[in-house]
Amino acid sequence: METTLNGYRLMWIMVMFDLPVVDAGERRIATKFRDFLEKEGFGMCQFSVYAKYCGPREKLESLFQKVNAHIPEKGKVNIITFTDKQFGNIQIMENNRRRNPKENPDQLLIFEDAEE
Repeated sequence: METTLNGYRLMWIMVMFDLPVVDAGERRIATKFRDFLEKEGFGMCQFSVYAKYCGPREKLESLFQKVNAHIPEKGKVNIITFTDKQFGNIQIMENNRRRNPKENPDQLLIFEDAEE
């Protein structure tokens, strides 16, 4: 089995959502979901788009299941995954200026949360 980590085995996960925020209860639910994503280490790309570098492909499924368990009842949530190589090809425009995508974290996560 191939264990070398390369740009095709290192993964990213992106969560895009459109949640109702008409009343105070809906806003609380949407905020709670955003807070969950941030607690899990996702970075905000846009207000309703969050991404996280996962590392090896094997970690992807458990993170996917964790996010899936926190999806609110109402609204629409899309989860997409892509390789680090694919992420490197993303073009980000901000105020009509091209910006480089986020780099991989400088350090690897050695100890994970005890909840996992």
